[in-house]
Amino acid sequence: MTAEGHLLFSVASVVMVHQLQISPDISQGDWLHLIPGALAGALLPDIDHPKSMLGQWVRFISVPISRLCGHRGFTHSLLAILTGVILFRTQLPVSWSVPADFYQAVIVGYLSHLAGDMLTTAGIPLLWPVRWRFCIPLLGSKANKRAERSVALVVLVASFYLPAHWEVWWDHLRELVLAQISARL
Repeated sequence: MTAEGHLLFSVASVVMVHQLQISPDISQGDWLHLIPGALAGALLPDIDHPKSMLGQWVRFISVPISRLCGHRGFTHSLLAILTGVILFRTQLPVSWSVPADFYQAVIVGYLSHLAGDMLTTAGIPLLWPVRWRFCIPLLGSKANKRAERSVALVVLVASFYLPAHWEVWWDHLRELVLAQISARL
């Protein structure tokens, strides 16, 4: 997935989390914290690729990480997220005040990046260091900006529509399944 695709998908994802009220900090959060947090989180996993947008900005960090882990290695795993959360919670100076909504939006952006890369044929090593690659190859093998934009748009539209009506959809689905079961009995 391209940087543009990751950025669009991260914004759509944070809007979805906001609308679904999954996290109180995000659902009551300030958009001036949520959007930059999601955008920052969306770029973080590609710190392992010196030619990525973030990798070009912080080449002195990106090159060693790339040599150590390779692209779509450690930084594209759940272990990386866990490590980041632990380091943030334990190593950040107490005097640094990071708003909870920004911090959680970074996590949403990071997870959206992993989900986006899972949509490619290359997949990601979600359980790194286990080498299994997880993928749902909807985007194909090459960067497909049109497909990436479409996925982001679908998530964004769903984030505005589904939360208001998800209970109705669930009830209809349940009734349909129950009707099918009773018809077969």
